[in-house]
Amino acid sequence: MTTSSPEGIQRAPLITECAEVISLDQFDALMEGELSQSALAIQGLDLRDRERSLSSRPWPHTVFLGCLMTPTAEGHVAASGATIFPPFARIPYNPYRGHLYSPEELRADDLDARIYAHQARWRAEPPAPIIEALAQRIHDHAIDDALDGFLSNHEQVVAIMGGHGLHRDVETYRSVALVARALTRSGMLVVTGGGPGAMEAGNLGAWMAPHDDQALDDAIQLLATAVDYTTGDYLAASMSVTARYPTGSTSLAIPTWFYGHEPTNTFATDVAKYFSNSIREDGLLAIATHGVVYTPGAAGTVQEVFMDATQNHYVTFDVISPMVFLDSSYWSDDRLAAPKLLRQLAGDRPYADMIAVLDDPEAVVSFIHQHPPRAVD
Repeated sequence: MTTSSPEGIQRAPLITECAEVISLDQFDALMEGELSQSALAIQGLDLRDRERSLSSRPWPHTVFLGCLMTPTAEGHVAASGATIFPPFARIPYNPYRGHLYSPEELRADDLDARIYAHQARWRAEPPAPIIEALAQRIHDHAIDDALDGFLSNHEQVVAIMGGHGLHRDVETYRSVALVARALTRSGMLVVTGGGPGAMEAGNLGAWMAPHDDQALDDAIQLLATAVDYTTGDYLAASMSVTARYPTGSTSLAIPTWFYGHEPTNTFATDVAKYFSNSIREDGLLAIATHGVVYTPGAAGTVQEVFMDATQNHYVTFDVISPMVFLDSSYWSDDRLAAPKLLRQLAGDRPYADMIAVLDDPEAVVSFIHQHPPRAVD
């Protein structure tokens, strides 16, 4: 409800708790009296054919976020006490979306590429216009909100981090997929950064979890016809796998348009894609309460190692969780000293016992299960 200040300025009220309405089915249930919450957030819906419903009741303590309405309905809604955030014009994404993305939605009409091209222009000529900056931030908040709802059904989350340059035809790619498949079969949710390379291997392993063991090797053989994501037939190889195995287990991808030149991989069922890379990085590690598996990667992966270490070091989220490095030859002291530095940093703190460098996928999965998240004062 819009209220007036002593100065006569219209201000939106502070609503601390509300029910979210993010589909037309939910809106219709609301109008039939099946939702009783008095405070409402109605988000990103096309309500132009619901004029009669909208005009049939007052809307105090209600926020309409980017909804399309007829002028008559919008006038009634505003006059009866609602706060209205209007849609944004001339942008290729919906900042008020109520759901995570799917790979199919991002591929349709080249949506993923169009959003990347749209936001990339402001890197050449910063800063972005204020309306664009607001739209991106509202979008990322909407993704946060949708992600919270998604994770409410998944208590055990393990992240797999690694580089985008890992080719599909190397053994480490298969090892990552084996880890992800085993974790998924044990009831955990696998989350990755959503790109190619090690990230794709993680989502692939999760996708193949319902199928027999040989199916994963069959899928990797299909993918090996196009090992590098910069080649034109890379996506076609992915689609050949999903055509042969059209159903798979749930897994999550959290990519960013900051690295939008990297394709969002095909095998995650749900995609929380952000504009802000910093929000994406910190959030991905924060939700991985049951541990993170680090596979070969470069500077970005090493950065994630120490972001995760900081969360464990200061017990930022009330628990510490395992940090497992896959491929000891890669993570050896003469290549990258991250595990050694991490152990020195941990000292005698409790998370020192949560660090492991392993080569066998089964050993990685066993370590994750043997070291559940632990509360620390």
